[in-house]
Amino acid sequence: MDPMTEDDFERLVVDELDALPDEMVDGLDNIVFVTEARPEDGSLDLLGLYDGVALTERGTYGFGELPDRIILYREPLLAISADVEELKDQIHVTLVHEIAHFYGIDDEELHALGWD
Repeated sequence: MDPMTEDDFERLVVDELDALPDEMVDGLDNIVFVTEARPEDGSLDLLGLYDGVALTERGTYGFGELPDRIILYREPLLAISADVEELKDQIHVTLVHEIAHFYGIDDEELHALGWD
């Protein structure tokens, strides 16, 4: 797929996030969604990352607690997408995958549910 500006990619992520079911996003608390070009190691292997403590493992947040983050990596997602429609699908799947980690669902359970 052709390169895409950061702003255009972020707009697609926001659109896909807005399209997720309310019951999936209503419970998201103290979390931010960000986009980055690539993972820190520079690879194209990782599409997204949940950086935080899963809801099933956390206590209460205190004042000044930094939010958890869900990161979507633009270049890896573009690299596996043939066109914008496929990119939207990949963003959707990556968001669902990382949000599942927020809720404490691990990769094994996601695989069993067909989200791999």
